[in-house]
Amino acid sequence: MKITVIGLGYVGLPLARLFATKYAVIGFDVNQNRIAELRNCNDKTLEVSEELLKTVIISNNPQKNEKGLYFTADSEEIKDSNIYIVTVPTPVDKNNKPDFSPLYNASELAGKALKKDDIIIYESTVFPGATEEECVPVLEKFSGLKFNQDFFVGYSPERINPGDKEHTVEKILKITSGSTPEIAQKVDEIYQSVLLAGTHLAPSIKVAEAAKVIENTQRDVNIAFVNELSKIFNLMGIDTQEVLKAAGTKWNFLPFKPGLVGGHCTGVDPYYLAHKAIEFDYHPEIILAGRRMNDSMGNYVASETVKQMLKKDSKVKNSEILVLGFAFKENCTDFRNTKVTDIVKNLQEFGANVTVYDSWINAESAEKEYNVKVKNTLPNKKFEAIVLAVPHQDFLNLNLKNLLAENGIIYDVKGVLPKSENVFRL
Repeated sequence: MKITVIGLGYVGLPLARLFATKYAVIGFDVNQNRIAELRNCNDKTLEVSEELLKTVIISNNPQKNEKGLYFTADSEEIKDSNIYIVTVPTPVDKNNKPDFSPLYNASELAGKALKKDDIIIYESTVFPGATEEECVPVLEKFSGLKFNQDFFVGYSPERINPGDKEHTVEKILKITSGSTPEIAQKVDEIYQSVLLAGTHLAPSIKVAEAAKVIENTQRDVNIAFVNELSKIFNLMGIDTQEVLKAAGTKWNFLPFKPGLVGGHCTGVDPYYLAHKAIEFDYHPEIILAGRRMNDSMGNYVASETVKQMLKKDSKVKNSEILVLGFAFKENCTDFRNTKVTDIVKNLQEFGANVTVYDSWINAESAEKEYNVKVKNTLPNKKFEAIVLAVPHQDFLNLNLKNLLAENGIIYDVKGVLPKSENVFRL
């Protein structure tokens, strides 16, 4: 058996590395710079270490009976595989509508390589029905083959948590499914062969798709609830973190905390489910209300920061404000759909001079994507306010008070700093 993994980001690379411990694997990505870096065992996402890559990487396209991982951007080199796994992003557009272009492109690529009896497995998060309704027609068009007669599909949604070194891919239980009962069993066996945590075989592809999209939607709604609580309790002068700590003493209280919701999953996937629901003439209320609440939090943090500055008699216009963190979550290089941009832009609208510092991310890419300048080195000056937006571990070791001007304040978005008279939080 020979496997091609299409898309070598936060999901695809760890998966390709894992499969390569047992099978012949090709890691394919259209980004030639990414391929060059990976061939040198350099993963800029920091998901797979140089040491781990060195244990599986090989320099030549492997034979089907040879285990190892070969990287390529040449579509001709994937054509002798018989299992194709698609792990490309599924973003939304500026109107929060599903953007299937990466998935369509990957399906076209795989379709041109498909042969009789090949299996293509999708891991990208989608709405129920997308694999068979959106992807299969593309596969048929570019392969000239018939679905469930000449080729087959599976769906096994990714559950990667970027930056998490404890819950790595082999330790996460995986949902599997297939387009026929026999293919579902085969897909399940393929994943079972490399996973320590095992699998859950879903009865259909649609069930597997739906299970994945509600995992993140449930999390989004729960965070929206505590974000709303934080707004209410702040008006009442009650510490939200202390309330959650007290409530958490009950055995069945869910431990969610307020904060920004960005990234490629939780801040995006609810829109996929809502989009499909609207097709059935059902307009989601709770799901989209949660999205509106979470999308408002960057503006809210900026406004609360300014409010606390004014209470300290600090100037706002032409003030110097430091925003710590630009990634969508702590200890991670991923800044896709980061909501820190909302904080930055709102503070700038108040007339503040905003400096963004994040040593984890690629500053050039961030500026190109969001038109926000990010510094990778900490400026040596004083600030009227510091917003701890993303609590990277190295930020927690900083003496933030030494960076504050007289009467300066710190706004702690995630509530990780000790309480003090100049530290405020959601």
